[in-house]
Amino acid sequence: MILSVLDLSPVTGEATQAQAVRETLEVAKAAERLGYHRFWMAEHHNIAALGSPNPEILIAALTQQTQRIRLGSGGVMLVNYSPLKVAETFMELEALAPGRIDLGLGRALGADARTGGALRSVGSDAFPQYFQLLTAWLLDASGKAPLPESHPIHDIKANPAGPSHPDVFVLCTSEESAAFAGLNGVGMVFAEFIARAEAGPAIAAYRRSFRPSAFRAEPWAGTAVIAYAGETAEAGWRGDAPRRAGTVSMLSGRRRRFPDIESAEAFLAEWKDTPLLADVEGRSIAGDAETVRAALADKARRAGADELFVMATGPSLAERIASLERLKPS
Repeated sequence: MILSVLDLSPVTGEATQAQAVRETLEVAKAAERLGYHRFWMAEHHNIAALGSPNPEILIAALTQQTQRIRLGSGGVMLVNYSPLKVAETFMELEALAPGRIDLGLGRALGADARTGGALRSVGSDAFPQYFQLLTAWLLDASGKAPLPESHPIHDIKANPAGPSHPDVFVLCTSEESAAFAGLNGVGMVFAEFIARAEAGPAIAAYRRSFRPSAFRAEPWAGTAVIAYAGETAEAGWRGDAPRRAGTVSMLSGRRRRFPDIESAEAFLAEWKDTPLLADVEGRSIAGDAETVRAALADKARRAGADELFVMATGPSLAERIASLERLKPS
């Protein structure tokens, strides 16, 4: 099982959002030291519990602080931006770390509708058109598929030119988006923690629809989950309490952050015996390292995934890194 890390720059304990951004850099360096394959960072806007809206800036910083691990976005919410600007940004990142850059793309806003308006997002319906423009510019800039003179954008270049381009993935939460990734011949990652559903049906739809492209000759599918491994089963479950409480509060429509385990456990006690808490706990992967590793391996096997992304979660920076160390690839 190939293991990678997804990090959302969570605000833990009494940390500020600015600290959360800096902590992501430390988690990435630890992930490389521990042998994880990729380190991806996400884009979220106007969410107090998450620190980073700009994965591309963190990727740029990490190109100078890591040597081996692949760095990517999980993902860039394409409809918030100009496709040309995204192509330029990621070609420049590829120039800084050739062969190590992944461009994961989402079709959602990474925000509520009002915040999306402030971002001047064009909305998810524009994603297919934006995707085609972006990928055309990437292939043109790398020299892999130069735009013909008959193409309406042939004279507009995404600098800097290659000779390589970032690998491209679509972040999926449905069979429809997975099939889109397959038809366009790029990789896909199913965001199981967002979809709150098993990845298997979407990955199967992706493989059925896959067509080879200039980006990829064979299908490649990943799935992303949240998991926390403590020193013991009890410590793992307790350490995951702030994350479970945050999920319950979000799903119940009163989003809040829990700076410590005690406040999280008190909140969860208020939801005892409710279907919502039962569902959240039933989907949680937390415990000792052996139990969590077995659950991750089983999930990847049942989904038919080539790679599994583990979200670096925990009640503190030290515990996020400790959990990754307990789960590190063998």
